[in-house]
Amino acid sequence: MHVFLSEEIWEFDLAAALKEISEQRREQALKFRHELGQRLCVLAYQLLKRGLKEVYGMEDNPEFIYNEHGKPSIAGHPEIFFNLSHCKEAAICAISERPIGVDVESVRSFNDSLVHYTMNDDEIREIEAAEDRAVAFIRLWTKKEAALKLIGTGISKDMKQVLLQKGLHFETFTDKQHRFVYSVCQFYI
Repeated sequence: MHVFLSEEIWEFDLAAALKEISEQRREQALKFRHELGQRLCVLAYQLLKRGLKEVYGMEDNPEFIYNEHGKPSIAGHPEIFFNLSHCKEAAICAISERPIGVDVESVRSFNDSLVHYTMNDDEIREIEAAEDRAVAFIRLWTKKEAALKLIGTGISKDMKQVLLQKGLHFETFTDKQHRFVYSVCQFYI
C-alpha cells in the first residue's frame, strides 16, 4: 500500500495543471463551481499520477472506468487498485495491489442527530468518552467512508453497521493541528 497526501492546494498553477491531466479528469474538475473544488480534484489526480509513476513507472495520464456504483478503476490495469479523496485542507490517494478505500475529512462541529443516525451504541460511547469529540467522530466517519469505498458501494442506508463487517483492516491518522483525519481500509489478507 502506498499513500500520497498533499496539503498544497494553492501552491500550483491551476490553468497549467488542467492542461497536464486527462480530458476526462479535466471535465470532472471543471464541474466544480468553486476554485477550491477544482484544485482539490486536480490535486488528487496529480497524486495518483505521482504514485503510478513512482510505484509502477507509468507516465501516461490514467483514464478511469467506473463500476455500477461509480467506483473508479484504471482502464487497462485491473491489477492496480486506487482510491482518491479530498477535503478543504488536503487531497489523498491510496494505491495498492489489492482493493483499497481511503477517506479524508475536515474536523468540524457536528450535531447529535448526525451521530445517532450514523453511529452504533458502542461508537456513540467512544465519541462521548473522547477528549476531542469532533476528532473522535471524524475518525469513525472516515473509517466508515473508507470501508464503503473499499467495498465500492458508496454510502449505504445503515451507516451504523459498516465497521462491524468482518475482515476489515484500518489505518487512521490525524494531522498534528487536528484539522483533518484520514483513514485507509483494506481487507485482511
